[in-house]
Amino acid sequence: MSSVIAATRFSVLDRSRVREGHTASEALRDTVDLAREAERLGYHRFWVAEHHGVPGVAGSAPTVLVAAVAGATRTIRVGTGGVMLPNHRPLVVAEQFGVLASLFPDRIDMGLGRSVGFTDGVRKALGRDKGDAEDFAAQIDELLGWFQGTSPTGVHARPPEGLTVPPFVLAMGEGADIAARAGLPMVIGDLRDRDRMRRGVDRYRAGFRPSAWADEPYVVVSGTVAVADTPEQARRLLIPEAWSMAYSRTHGTFPPLPPAGRVESLAMSGKERGFYEAGLTGQLAGTEEEVERALEAVLKDTGAQEVLVTTSTYDREALLDSYRRLAALAGLDGSATRR
Repeated sequence: MSSVIAATRFSVLDRSRVREGHTASEALRDTVDLAREAERLGYHRFWVAEHHGVPGVAGSAPTVLVAAVAGATRTIRVGTGGVMLPNHRPLVVAEQFGVLASLFPDRIDMGLGRSVGFTDGVRKALGRDKGDAEDFAAQIDELLGWFQGTSPTGVHARPPEGLTVPPFVLAMGEGADIAARAGLPMVIGDLRDRDRMRRGVDRYRAGFRPSAWADEPYVVVSGTVAVADTPEQARRLLIPEAWSMAYSRTHGTFPPLPPAGRVESLAMSGKERGFYEAGLTGQLAGTEEEVERALEAVLKDTGAQEVLVTTSTYDREALLDSYRRLAALAGLDGSATRR
């Protein structure tokens, strides 16, 4: 095994993707089941996401889902990737994480993003607009102030005040600069645009200011990793998500994941086909040997300390097998008995 891979943490972000012919309830239960398996395999953390009004995603209330995942596991760190801070009042977010950290000490992470909704309708329903994302840095400062007891309001947040819940910034665009100035760990994706990722990492490290939350830069690279017996089988894992993304780009709605076989039989417009093919390229997908080489290149290129794997697909058994294979090639605790 590569020494750089052996020195890297591996974690999972599951977006509770709904599958064709299945319910949102099943998707949420699949997330909890995957968290249990990730813990058994030795992954470092398990995160869930926030999406609103999206037919293909069941995870609309991440802190609620974090509670379910943490309650179903014992040792793995659990958190959000992320709570979209512009959608919420920072005090309420602090209170939610304070409760989680009180119930599950030393296991809760607070990943924070700046998205304000997938469509105009969702933003309107949330009472937000695109401009709210511009206040992300100030919102982070306010949120962390509730944990530190420094709110200028004179109000003290209970139970978060005095607790330490590790914050992470999901970096897209200006996110790297915001994470650097705040002195927070950064999560950056996606693995398909390696040059953009490297520029973001370099900018983050160059501008990092030590804080009460982190003495030095901490980089988590995020993206799809699919491992299978053959390159063709690994590619099939990518097909449902690639098609859903292509459909969302051409129709304005993000649908449930279809089976790979149905996607392969579909007639697509030229534009849709272009988005679909783009979704299949540049991902870390292949056999164990191919993925190991690709991972080593990414880690050497970025110097990242952690990989957050975000793979989604229709075939749950193939997805579980991919995570097991990745755990084995990374030498994670618990993976040896599952090869």
